[in-house]
Amino acid sequence: MAHTVLVVPVPELEPFVLGRTRHYDASFVSADPTFVHAHISALGPFLDEPGDADLALVGEIAAATPAFDYTLDRIGELAHGILSLLPDPDGPFRELTRRLVAAFPQCPPYGGAYPEPTPHLTLDQRADGIDERSVRTALGGAVPARCRADRLVLARYANHDCRVLAEWKLAA
Repeated sequence: MAHTVLVVPVPELEPFVLGRTRHYDASFVSADPTFVHAHISALGPFLDEPGDADLALVGEIAAATPAFDYTLDRIGELAHGILSLLPDPDGPFRELTRRLVAAFPQCPPYGGAYPEPTPHLTLDQRADGIDERSVRTALGGAVPARCRADRLVLARYANHDCRVLAEWKLAA
């Protein structure tokens, strides 16, 4: 099922996440050259068909959000065995999500499944032979990753149709 998500791209981890995407479901590998598979979700699912006023409001929030630096090094296991990198600091991500939820209360993060969602970059799923140690080894020199959140992207996720719908720069 197609859905949209507001994300902060993490190009530093794109090779790893793209490889895992190919491994699990190649139909989610995007042909859009602007699409970044590695991301930290700010709000999703978002509106199925955002209108001009919705997009303008997201743009206002992005323009009022200062760009920020963060590091990805710590691996954590979230619900359902999702192995992820946890950003440090995570406060700016939490604040961005809080502001987006306040503007779009009809779009609770993860459909309201988690009352206090944890900012993260999904790496893999725990399974036989896949755990924090094996994922750390597979990441090799990709971590620690020193990153800069400088844009917010509205991405569409669908089999054979993952693409960027809109993009906004965060404040300089």
